[in-house]
Amino acid sequence: MEFVVEKIGMSRTINVPSIPVTLLKVKETKVCEILEDGVAIIAYSSGKKFNKAIEGQQKKYSLSKEFNRFLTVKVANTEVGEIDFSPIENAKIVKTSFNTKGRGFTGVMKRWNFAGGPASHGSRFHRHGGSIGMCEWPGRVQPGQKMPGHHGNTKTTVKNEVISFDKESNILVVKGSVSGANGSLGRIRVV
Repeated sequence: MEFVVEKIGMSRTINVPSIPVTLLKVKETKVCEILEDGVAIIAYSSGKKFNKAIEGQQKKYSLSKEFNRFLTVKVANTEVGEIDFSPIENAKIVKTSFNTKGRGFTGVMKRWNFAGGPASHGSRFHRHGGSIGMCEWPGRVQPGQKMPGHHGNTKTTVKNEVISFDKESNILVVKGSVSGANGSLGRIRVV
């Protein structure tokens, strides 16, 4: 079963020794349509309150304006309506999927942890990647060469142990860290 969650941030437990935990808020979602094998179309709120592009879908599923995002996920529900939280309440381990923080275009030292060159005067090789080519054969750069480029903003999935779930506030507490910035949206899958 999958749920849409928002990362609140990290904290720790107060027992000794303390355990680092991540707080995730399970978003209020509505099941719009059951497809097959437990797969359903769900709606949740994200971003601006009014989205003209999906106005037709909101009318089709008789949703209010705040439910402006749609996803296809596996759910425990057998009928349309509010989402069933019973799988999270009994869960011991969940898989969390978030996008990592995007760092834009970065050099080889930041992206691949290259050492760089000597920092002394006159070296002219401080933070560069160095030579990338081969000799006469094969006369080209091999695929997969570690070079500067886009770093971060990739989907990462990790397994986390569930510490607790508060049904009133829909806050899930999982052991350890989860990728992504605070306030970012992701998914959890009950294992």
